[in-house]
Amino acid sequence: MVSEDIKSTRNRLRICLVGSGAIARRVVELLGPSSTSSIELVAIAVPPGVKRQSWWPEETVQISDPNALATLDADIVLEVASREAVSQWGFHALKAARKFVICSASALTDDHLRSSLENAARSFGSQLILAHGALGGLHALSAASTLALHEVVHSIRKHPDAWKGTPAEAIADLSSLKEALTIYEGGARDAASSFPANANAVVISSLAGLGLDRTRVQLVADPSARRNIHSIRAIGVFGNLDLTIENEPMQTNPKTSEMTALSLVRLLESEMSSLVV
Repeated sequence: MVSEDIKSTRNRLRICLVGSGAIARRVVELLGPSSTSSIELVAIAVPPGVKRQSWWPEETVQISDPNALATLDADIVLEVASREAVSQWGFHALKAARKFVICSASALTDDHLRSSLENAARSFGSQLILAHGALGGLHALSAASTLALHEVVHSIRKHPDAWKGTPAEAIADLSSLKEALTIYEGGARDAASSFPANANAVVISSLAGLGLDRTRVQLVADPSARRNIHSIRAIGVFGNLDLTIENEPMQTNPKTSEMTALSLVRLLESEMSSLVV
């Protein structure tokens, strides 16, 4: 029988968001008012000098110092900011909360940082969680990697507008592109490092499968693409896997898929659900 003390800890899930950009705002919108939810946004962590935003829940506090996490009694710290935020907040998050959920997966291309965060999680008895983001879920690939994997290829196809502000602009005039153009083909580590806002998801498929240096990536700018399309092919002892997901771009940030926020919300809701699928 579960004790009443343990049951009581499940009544509310206290979370702190690191970041206040498009993904953070969409997550807050999807979660709805904390007064009617079992999930309570207790704080938003932003750089010093950032002004409070109108969409922040009234009861949410603003913090800029990672040491302040220790005062929040948060269950989960959810990063939705940047690679730099992962390194800045990670250690303190793993020390203060039971889970640190990372959205900016490209931060983990830094082997030293990834190792440091894993060591911190072991030391503090917490967990470092890599959110599946735009991919929704990769449990099949994770399971398949229990046996030998021979090949994993991750292709990302987006409209040229989504590649603006990236190294793709040095390859072609994205505004006048008439047909699909492969703007990158190579390893996952370099893809995520060079295109962090667009190819963040290849880190997730890599760490679920063959790793950053053996996973192959293809990035495509396609003027006919109306959605952000991820295709993953895996071959191994388990058999073959072909996964394709066509995501609607987030209206406020076409580089990011709506599924990114949806999967984060589902991850949080699963912490409080009696049935988890």
